[in-house]
Amino acid sequence: MDSLSSKKYNKDFVNSFNGDHSGDLTSRQTPGVLYSKAIPTPVKNPQLIGWSDDLADQLGVEILSEDDVRILGGNLITPTMYPYAACYAGHQFGNWAGQLGDGRAITLGEWQTLNGDSWEFQLKGAGPTAYSRRADGRAVLRSSVREFLMSEAMYYLGVPTTRALGLVTTGDMVMRDMFYNGNPQYEPGAIVMRVAPSFLRFGNFEMLAARKDVANLIKLVDWTIDRYYPHIKGEDRVIRWLKEVVEKTAQLIIEWLRVGFVHGVMNTDNMSVLGLTIDYGPYSFLDNYDPEFTPNTTDLPGRRYAFGNQSSVAYWNLGCLANALVPLFETKEALVEAVESYENIFWQKYYAMMGNKLGLDKVLDSDLDFINRFEQMLSSVEPDMTIFYQLLAELKSDKITDEDIVEHFREAFYKELSSDARTSFLQSIEAWRERAAANTISREESLKKMAANNPRYILRNYLLHKAIEELERGENELFLKLQLAMKNPYSRDFDEFFMKRPEWAIQKAGCSMLSCSS
Repeated sequence: MDSLSSKKYNKDFVNSFNGDHSGDLTSRQTPGVLYSKAIPTPVKNPQLIGWSDDLADQLGVEILSEDDVRILGGNLITPTMYPYAACYAGHQFGNWAGQLGDGRAITLGEWQTLNGDSWEFQLKGAGPTAYSRRADGRAVLRSSVREFLMSEAMYYLGVPTTRALGLVTTGDMVMRDMFYNGNPQYEPGAIVMRVAPSFLRFGNFEMLAARKDVANLIKLVDWTIDRYYPHIKGEDRVIRWLKEVVEKTAQLIIEWLRVGFVHGVMNTDNMSVLGLTIDYGPYSFLDNYDPEFTPNTTDLPGRRYAFGNQSSVAYWNLGCLANALVPLFETKEALVEAVESYENIFWQKYYAMMGNKLGLDKVLDSDLDFINRFEQMLSSVEPDMTIFYQLLAELKSDKITDEDIVEHFREAFYKELSSDARTSFLQSIEAWRERAAANTISREESLKKMAANNPRYILRNYLLHKAIEELERGENELFLKLQLAMKNPYSRDFDEFFMKRPEWAIQKAGCSMLSCSS
């Protein structure tokens, strides 16, 4: 095991590409470079409040001294670190935004494990960079806690994601206008250390294409393939790489839909070329099953990034990535074909995922209409998604009355069923029971499938809100309990969290709608 302060860090990205080494933190355009040196701005009093033990064991890292905590707070840079902010661009809410970059994230270096894996260690909230624009580069406690807990929760749910290693409070207060409505307030500051094999985004490639910097575009594509897709060889490797990004992105969205996750801000600068969930801001899990739900106030009224739109947005974003690669090809045909393969890949994966959630032995062509109608029923009735699937697995297989069925699922309902909704609900449940009875696998095997694909606990916004409020009062009991529970989301060990969103949380700030500052 190594400590944060004793480890020798690599800097392959820095050594491979042009950067601005001035250390100037003034917000500005940085043509010709892929990153800018950014020394974290020291904070008053960094205090460790969160640590991911399992991830630390995987990486071979431990906290041994105050110097390690100072690193987490941005107050200490070791000799082998080279802190920098990456330069990238992106489409935000469907519009080209030009240069963006790491405005409040600073990569310290690359940590190599004993088995040879490399991880980027990055501080979020450690102060301004050349890409902070008019912001201060800081993060508040609520946003840092949300990223720390959700990164790890998604990992244990089985969703591809960046990870979170440590969380510190800074001892400084940070001014934030939570809903951009002219009511700024001081909030306690915090910094999260997040880690990933890479934080490369679609926007890194878009930036170079927009600047017509073809030489660096070719270099970045080759470097990415060599480092993260080394199995891809041959003259056609760029198009094969794009096809793999398409498939990884489709799989990522499938996993989001499986557990009811809504990212909230699927801009191209928030899309990973490794198919990871990246940049946890105004996210949410679904409570009631509503495909039109978006947790992001900035996404209203259009709801571009609503739960049910995420698959089509991913398709659109992949088109932007492919467009950035056009200078590398004589014609666009292969790029178009690669991106258009997304639709078939997505739907095959989607129906397979739904079959698993419903405990089917396999998904037949004749099942597609049943699955579509089942999903339509959920959209109409809007039960609590997580609780509904748990209760579905617990439904008795012997003959029971309609009233028994409605009563069995009552815990999942947020409102009384209308006559039409009741009829639709009962018809769908009966259709599922008939299809499940036709399985070629045993009921026990079917239930195992459902148990493995339907989490019993999710990190609901109201729970996060309560944990954040307690931390602001100096209490950490709920925070630590959530951290432990989210390591076991498919178990029955924490049934105190097996409950739907309470009435008081529907309109409470931070429990339903959030902003990009969340």
